Order: sequence, then C-alpha cells, then structure tokens
Amino acid sequence: MIGNVPIAPATVLAPMAGVTDTVFRRFIRNLGGCGLIMTEFTSADGVLRAKDQKAKRYLHFYEDEHPISAQLFGSNPQVMHDAARMVEDLGFDLVDLNLGCPAKKVVKCNGGSGLLRDLPLIGEIFRSVRKAVSVPFTVKFRAGWNDDEIVCVELAKMAEDCGLAAVALHARTREQGYSGNARWEWIAAIKQAVKIPVIGNGDIRTPEDACAMVAQTGCDAVMIGRSAPANPWIFRQIEQYTAAVGTNADDRRLTVNSRPYDEPSEADRYQMIRTYFRMLIEEGFRDAEGKMKQFASWFTHGVPGGAALRKQIYEAKSAPEILTRVEEFFEARLAAVQVLS
Repeated sequence: MIGNVPIAPATVLAPMAGVTDTVFRRFIRNLGGCGLIMTEFTSADGVLRAKDQKAKRYLHFYEDEHPISAQLFGSNPQVMHDAARMVEDLGFDLVDLNLGCPAKKVVKCNGGSGLLRDLPLIGEIFRSVRKAVSVPFTVKFRAGWNDDEIVCVELAKMAEDCGLAAVALHARTREQGYSGNARWEWIAAIKQAVKIPVIGNGDIRTPEDACAMVAQTGCDAVMIGRSAPANPWIFRQIEQYTAAVGTNADDRRLTVNSRPYDEPSEADRYQMIRTYFRMLIEEGFRDAEGKMKQFASWFTHGVPGGAALRKQIYEAKSAPEILTRVEEFFEARLAAVQVLS
C-alpha cells in the first residue's frame, strides 16, 4: 500500500521521458505483473499554462491505467501546489515529485536532481504539495549531487516528517547520471531510517535482480526503468519468479539454472512488437513513425536477424510501412521455422 492505494504486485514502472506515454503504459499494463505505472515527468509550470499541449499530452490517461501516478517537476512551491491540485482533479491516484532527473536543461532550472543542493526549498515544496492534495504524495530522488554530497537519508526523513506516503530512490548520484553501478546500500539505509514504504530503483535487469534488491535492502517495492522497454515482460517474470521461489537467497541459488518464469518466444516477441506498433497507429500518436524507430532497437534486441529488421524500420517512410515490414519479417521467419520442424 502507498497511502490508501494498493500496489500489487509491488512493482513500479519508472517515469521515463519519451518512453512512458499512455500507449506504452497500457502496453505494459496489458502484459501483466506491474503494480503501479507512472507518467513521463511533466513540468508543473506547463501544467498551469493553458496552451501547453505537451503537458496535456503527458497527463492524458485511460481508465484501464489505474493505479497511476503523475510525476511533476518544478522548483516553485506555489506552482507545485497548484499543479498538484490540478493533477488530482484529473483523476490520478498519486502525485510524485521528481528530484532525480540529471538532464542539464532540467537541472539548470533548479528542477529534478538540481534541487538536491537545496533541502530547505525541497521541504517547502513537500509541505506545499501535501496541503494541496488528498491523494498520496510521493517523491523519487537520487542519493545526492555527488559522492561528497549524499543526502538521501536526510531527504527521506524529511519526506516522512512532511507527510509523504512513500519514497523512491534511484541509487545513483546526479553526477553519475546512468553510469557506474547503483549503490543498493543507500536504499537499505533509507529503509532503516523511515517507516513509510521505500521503493528501490537501479540496475534491476532480471527477476533475480529484483528479488536480490528486496533481500539485500528490505525495500517494499522495486521500480523498473530502462529494462522495461528492452524486456516488457520483466514485470510478469518478477511476479512468476517471486511466486515460485520468494526472495530467499538459498532458493534463488537452487533455481538459477531453471528460471521459473516465462521466456518470450520469437512468436511472443513478434506479437509484442506488432501490438505496440498497432496501438501507436490506432491512438493517432503524433509521431508514431518516430516512436516506432525509437523503440525498434529495444524491441528487436535478441531477435535473430534483428539488425536487418532495424535497417528496414529506419528506412521506412511511414508508420504503416514500418508495421508492414515488421509483419513481413516475422511471418517469413516463423514460416521458415515451421518448415524446418
């Protein structure tokens, strides 16, 4: 539970710019196993500007996406207050504050991880947003600006004191970006310091990783980011794995070679790519062609002949042409497999 919102399974799709739009979120939801989905991070200033179409697009969602959290970023407590209230009025189940984005254009505006050097201001934002909404309010943050300025435990305690319902840590610093290894010991330190739910994020690439993080840190849920586009089945695999072996370290060693979860077949991968691409077209996505090309490298990872398919996708001139090339590629491969068998 986060506040009064049940999160089951205890897995969260991380907010990712350019990735977690409504099509991808519903796609993940339909595959199963994900307890909470989150929007792309959205500018609080943009939410309040009536003509900001980008913010409206980011915050568009469907009823089958519940439970869903809207993630906002900004540095003005009053603006954050007003934007959070609007988000609640739109029907979101939770509102989240982004203190993790390392992008320079966000940081220079004192947003995302740029705020990690100003804890008093973060406290003002916490209190302002908490007063604005009745839905659970959460925060996702990094460990600190760099290894010399680690503030994650202090920040988590402040979040709890200000009435936030949960905290999520991406266990890297702003300086690290997405490089190096996530320091799960920071997640464990936060879990020891607060009583509200703690969500761990960073370097979860397999179901085994997810269970290892819970075992090592005691966190209440895990958040998956960059692994989700490459392996959209990961949430369902985590659910299957934990049902089979739990989080016991000895059990994990016993099953390391048996993998008690479904591995997608080539037919599954074909169905996945075709479904997602069709959803983009049916949704009338503004740049469906560009989105297909963006996802092609993730979705065709591990597919025999995937490089040739990616080349065909990149050379296509329209979204329907991309879908046709995908269908022709996989139909030929599956037909060849049937002949051989």
